[in-house]
Amino acid sequence: MKKSLLFVIDSLVGAGAEKSLITLLSLLDYKKYSVDLMLFAHGELLEELVPKEVNILSPLKYTNFTRLNLKKALLYSLKKADFKMLHSRLKYSLNIRMKQYSNAQKARLFWENVSSVIEKNPKQYDIAISYAQGVPTFYVAEKVKANKKFSWVNVTYRLDQKEANFQKQFYDQYNKIIAVSDSTKEILLETFPNYEHKIEIIYDINDPQFISDMAYFGENYTDNFDGLRLLTIGRFAYQKGYDIALEACKKLKEMGIKFKWYVLGKGPLLEKIQHFIKENELIDHFVLLGVTSNPYPFIKNCDIYVQTSRFEGFGLAIAEARMLNIPVVTTRFDAVYNQMVDGKNGLVVDMNSDAICEGILKLIDNNNLRESIVNYLKREKKGNVEELNKFYELIG
Repeated sequence: MKKSLLFVIDSLVGAGAEKSLITLLSLLDYKKYSVDLMLFAHGELLEELVPKEVNILSPLKYTNFTRLNLKKALLYSLKKADFKMLHSRLKYSLNIRMKQYSNAQKARLFWENVSSVIEKNPKQYDIAISYAQGVPTFYVAEKVKANKKFSWVNVTYRLDQKEANFQKQFYDQYNKIIAVSDSTKEILLETFPNYEHKIEIIYDINDPQFISDMAYFGENYTDNFDGLRLLTIGRFAYQKGYDIALEACKKLKEMGIKFKWYVLGKGPLLEKIQHFIKENELIDHFVLLGVTSNPYPFIKNCDIYVQTSRFEGFGLAIAEARMLNIPVVTTRFDAVYNQMVDGKNGLVVDMNSDAICEGILKLIDNNNLRESIVNYLKREKKGNVEELNKFYELIG
């Protein structure tokens, strides 16, 4: 008899955790497992890559409710003579606008205001997995029945006492907590030292053959530019350090370098990024490409991959660039040395625009260094599909 699995994640927008989940799902043995997938937002890019064997569950009632504009939401509530969802939605919306909140704070506010109107999953599972911290973790803990529950933590984040106290009540309900890197585990233990016995490490799974194959299909650069192509991939959020990238871009332009810095992503800082581009006349230099379910042709055909993150759980886009033998310039975020060997497979620099700029210039000006990095990349181990065995051991 097949073992029943439930995966829960916010959405499949194309970030590192989402791509990691898609890779894991593509490798599972569906002769042994029946798999449900629960999303809090539907219709995002990577859904088209979910294996056909996976059953994507219907949206929650509240998820459908949030798609309605306020007028339709009010009419719906009047028709049903039930204002609980409308009250929860308005309460959360008002609270979230009061000040700037961290992701952990936003997740807490959402659950405090909305959880009472989110229905429980009616099914009994063998294994339930929250594949991201925050709301998926709260949902699996409170709304899902399963023989075992596992929670993935795929960012390195530190919690103040209030957030730690709130999240502990949910993590206490899990059999294991999975960190995606050594540094993610170390930082999580700073907040929850009593979880030493229940935290294990399973790296984000990368399938080099899949990435190599996908690099030859789909969208690619269309501007026929013959200068230096830089590429950054990531959500337009504070974590990704786009302010650092933009300042570095401005400096490179002032130096007269012939380059274009392409970006694949979307997110809450889009307008701020667009404003900086316009104000500093970087329209021809910092090129926003939007998002795609297949970024690999863009990676394969860039000259340098640049990561300006302030923190990452692992840094999946860096791993993907390495698998396609593209030199990397990256900031020194907590988890960076889980995969980077400074001066060997790329350059690890300080977390500021001057250092990013200097790293890029070093690869431009020093052909010997650049060639040695590419040669190292061609020889180094590709991917980590063996992490799948750790997953199988975890779920039994």
